[in-house]
Amino acid sequence: MNSFGRIFRVGIFGESHGCCTGVCVDGCPPGIALSESDFEDDLRRRRSGEKGTTPRREADLPRIVSGVFNGFTTGSPIVVEIANNDTAAKDYALFRDIPRPGHADFTAEKKYGGYADFRGSGHFSGRLTAGLVAAGVIAKKIIAPAAVESRILEIGGSADWKEIIERCLTERDSAGGIVECTISGAPAGWGEPFFDSVESVIAHIVYAVPAVKGIEFGAGFAAARMYGSEHNDAFEGQEGATVTNHAGGVNGGITNGNPIVFRVAVKPTSSIARPQTTANIRTGATVTLEIPGRHDACIALRIPPVLEAAAAIAIADLKMIYRAEPQKKI
Repeated sequence: MNSFGRIFRVGIFGESHGCCTGVCVDGCPPGIALSESDFEDDLRRRRSGEKGTTPRREADLPRIVSGVFNGFTTGSPIVVEIANNDTAAKDYALFRDIPRPGHADFTAEKKYGGYADFRGSGHFSGRLTAGLVAAGVIAKKIIAPAAVESRILEIGGSADWKEIIERCLTERDSAGGIVECTISGAPAGWGEPFFDSVESVIAHIVYAVPAVKGIEFGAGFAAARMYGSEHNDAFEGQEGATVTNHAGGVNGGITNGNPIVFRVAVKPTSSIARPQTTANIRTGATVTLEIPGRHDACIALRIPPVLEAAAAIAIADLKMIYRAEPQKKI
């Protein structure tokens, strides 16, 4: 549904063009210093403004509604609201009859019988990642001194993507990208075998991020072209450090103390102004669709802080599960 986590539970709410979006975080320990200013940096990184991002400009000023008193978390649910102010709902009525190719218009119609808020893609919008980022700020505090960092590796198949973005803007098209995320400082022992493996939990929440179409850990798909003698990470010393990190910091679904490394494939933005031939689902007629409105030429440009948040949330939950388990024999 709209929540994630077993102990550190995160629930997002809102719609793209509703009054606000936000998040409810339950299970956060008491006594963590938290103020609205703590959210500023990551929400700023997620905002538009860079060339190739949407002209929609939101201040993204968070408002802590509950769960914080005298500057510290209380242990009760934390609710953070982020207002929507720069909306343009009139641009979206067309898509009730002519769903955008690659978007959720058609599936939302089928699932919710026409009752879903279609403005700005409603609850399916990337706008809701603002709440996810806010939850990630809290999660980062919980997992410290472990830290999460993301970087764009390529856009449109190129590590030098300025020309790709220019082309998309000129041709009214969009591009995808690959983003790498690294979690450093997580100790060995977090995660569970099989269904709650580190990879499973991270992949679960990462796939909740709109536009994510693939994920790989460590060597990833390249491992299929390697021999065991190449892929195996030999240990050095007594602390579990390895010479290589083809496993991406995870063995048997459990952190091994090395950096957790994963890469994510981000699809091109579905909403493009370039003419597309598609169908009117009311009449069945073939039509040419030119999508109005304000859209990112490349979602990957804004996704690094979102992936960091997703990873931090997953790791925070695994950390708290580990602490709740019976003391392990050494």
